Amino acid sequence: MMPEIAIAILNYNGLPLLQKYLSSIVQYHPHHSVYVIDNQSTDNSVLWLKENFPQVQVVQNAFNYGFAKGYNEGLKHIQADYYVLMNNDIRITDNWLDPIVHWMEKNNDVAVCMPKLLDDKQPDRFEYAGACGGFLDILGYPFCKGRIFLSLEKDEGQYDEVSEIFWATGACMVVKSQVFWEAGGFDEDFFAHMEEIDLCWRIKNMGYKIYVYPSSKVYHLGGGTLHKINPQKTYLNFRNSLIALLKNHSPEYLFWKIFLRLILDGVAGIKFLLEGHGKHTLAVIKAHWYFYTHLKNTLEKRKKFQEKHGRLYSFYPTLNKSIVVYHYVLGVKKFSQIKKYMYESTGV
Repeated sequence: MMPEIAIAILNYNGLPLLQKYLSSIVQYHPHHSVYVIDNQSTDNSVLWLKENFPQVQVVQNAFNYGFAKGYNEGLKHIQADYYVLMNNDIRITDNWLDPIVHWMEKNNDVAVCMPKLLDDKQPDRFEYAGACGGFLDILGYPFCKGRIFLSLEKDEGQYDEVSEIFWATGACMVVKSQVFWEAGGFDEDFFAHMEEIDLCWRIKNMGYKIYVYPSSKVYHLGGGTLHKINPQKTYLNFRNSLIALLKNHSPEYLFWKIFLRLILDGVAGIKFLLEGHGKHTLAVIKAHWYFYTHLKNTLEKRKKFQEKHGRLYSFYPTLNKSIVVYHYVLGVKKFSQIKKYMYESTGV
């Protein structure tokens, strides 16, 4: 018997995106419940949904909670064995979801799985937000199969094997609901950006695995390039990446990794300044200030999680090199060029 699946789409003032993408989601999921979790939109999204898609269930949050708390609050009202967390700018293909769930049902140690994520504007290319599965380098910087920083590869089937990854994209992930709540859901202090990496890291530390199932593919409108990122997004990315590293990494070499991260972040801030993006430099400084002033809170989260789950902190599969050096110094632009340096085994 097929487990109960709930497709949960988070929305805030996304009426044009709902008008463009929701019909296909409803069409291709006739046997699954579709929910829109609305973060107090002011653009008549809810009214339009009720008038045009009465079969879609709307969960209205009291405020605009952002991505992390928005999902946490909304999912409290949704009962299902699996959550499909999906952005409101995802175009899906027929029969992408059921094969993933069937495969997860056969692999009990897999708690999160994602499809291949392609660019809706350039369908033959991977999309920035998750491409074909996410990883971290030795210092905790994220990258993907098919995307290293801003270098996006053409999809030629080169990463089509079902394989273990470190993190799945928040743009479209399938997660076992029991594990989601057991892990504590998204960290609401993140607000948005990097919260899926933090969640996946905690889930891995509980002994579960994260996978990509590339024969299933979806298309993401997204954004992702630097010139489209405002200083607030820069601030959240730098801040949340440091917090995730301190919360979840094993004790070994943690101090030195954070020290090196702070230095490299500073270099990035100088690079922003030299390129004429002074507001982004200020965002990096602001992110570091938050990190310093909230050390106690982050360490308390780390201790609380470790006391509950009693595990060391897994860092695999990962790259045992610096992706910053490989990309910006050595010119590496493709995952295939660094695949041989990946640590594939699980454990610490």
